[in-house]
Amino acid sequence: MSAVASPIAVERIHWWQSRTLRRFMRHRLALIGLAMIVILTFACVCGPWLLPYDELYIDIRARFASPMTGAHIFGTDPLGRDIAARLFMAGRISLLVGFFAMLLSTAIGTVIGITAGYYGGRLGAALMRFVDAFLSFPSIFLLLVLAAFIKPSPFMITVIIAVTSWMEIARIVEAEIRSLRERDFVMAARMLGLRDTKIMFRELLPNAIGPIIVAATLTVARAILLEAYVSFLGYGIQPPLPSWGNMLNGAQQYLDRAPWLAIVPGVAITLAVTSFNFIGDGLRDALDARSDID
Repeated sequence: MSAVASPIAVERIHWWQSRTLRRFMRHRLALIGLAMIVILTFACVCGPWLLPYDELYIDIRARFASPMTGAHIFGTDPLGRDIAARLFMAGRISLLVGFFAMLLSTAIGTVIGITAGYYGGRLGAALMRFVDAFLSFPSIFLLLVLAAFIKPSPFMITVIIAVTSWMEIARIVEAEIRSLRERDFVMAARMLGLRDTKIMFRELLPNAIGPIIVAATLTVARAILLEAYVSFLGYGIQPPLPSWGNMLNGAQQYLDRAPWLAIVPGVAITLAVTSFNFIGDGLRDALDARSDID
């Protein structure tokens, strides 16, 4: 059998891609969210190089400078450090933590979910009871407990968030695989003698990729929010390394004197989380063929 896809298969792939893209492009909130994430990412990557101060430069004479004061477009903090420089550097950390936590939690949840959904029986039941056991504890509680006993760093915070965020993805994947495992193409693959791992990851997983992509996108937003939460409480990224969460932590005692210290990182967190949620909603609608009204 030739390894080259038939013209009909290629045509169907292009049709699916074009229809899915068209449905996504009709989702205005998703496009706004995508544009906002692009702008935030560009600002966080390039912003520190374009500013006259870095995130650690201290100018005591410029303490509590209000926004749009000279070169300090977002003002300064109690030590005279530039808020814009710290915001963009913190954005690098928060976005990277969110992205890599999503990758790790998606990998964990997908492996557990596809194994439970494909094999079913006692193994599937045991794995899903394991998932339920994790879900029975509040994620914030698990996150804080782990963070309290592990030396905080961007890498460890990423791992901790991933370890407490994979359960929903596992349930989604398990349900999708359980609904697909008795389809004709799976039966045909078994008759051809393919190994279980090939059936699971080459045949079943591509057919369940839509819900996984949507869940992964929403997981980025959740991871950013969790990192900000745990850093705000003092268990996450530690100063002088900035993150949006510890910037909020340092601003709480100056709310009446310098409210911009909390407003600026708060707005950044809100924009990032809301934008990823909008993208997730758009992907969900785009990957659902029933939403196509053409």
